[in-house]
Amino acid sequence: MNNLKRNDDPSPIKLILTLGIAGFLSGLAIVGIYEVTLPTITAYKAKVLREAVFKVLPGTVQIEKMHYVDGQLQASLSEQDDSIYGGYDNKGTLLGYALTADGPGFQDTIGLLYGYIPEKRLIVGMEVLESRETPGLGDKIYKDAEFTAIFLELAVEPTIVLVKKGNKSAPNEVDAITGATISSKAVVRILNESVAKWQEKLSR
Repeated sequence: MNNLKRNDDPSPIKLILTLGIAGFLSGLAIVGIYEVTLPTITAYKAKVLREAVFKVLPGTVQIEKMHYVDGQLQASLSEQDDSIYGGYDNKGTLLGYALTADGPGFQDTIGLLYGYIPEKRLIVGMEVLESRETPGLGDKIYKDAEFTAIFLELAVEPTIVLVKKGNKSAPNEVDAITGATISSKAVVRILNESVAKWQEKLSR
């Protein structure tokens, strides 16, 4: 009886093979689902980004996707290059640029889109495209109306400066969000780094 029972037990090799096959099939299924849903996810992100461009560049009725190459801005045909958009009014006048920027926040990467007028050294709008900041605290970087309103007219010279809430007294200062100082600092840092990268290029 004991010998028969031992012979019926699955061998370690069979167990390893079974688990390996199960793992392979699970991985294959995950990859398949990802490949199927990727176009939908990409299209949705593109739609959100496009809508945000109009929000961060007030008065814009037409946008043009651009990239920077050989020392100048050119119209972009690449769907992968979403770094910069030109915004135009109904007369075809360039109003400014919408720029994507990202960097580490308190929890994870924060992705931003902001409207910028290089001639005036002025940010005229900001939208958070990606954030996993703490609900009720860090997520106020896009839920707090007072905070987001600051970016409707924010000077960037000499740099954007974060100050304690209620202490804003200069056009380049941003009031920190109470309880979310790290997230507030992250937004300011991301914008400063992006402006430093683009200012000279956009002023040519």
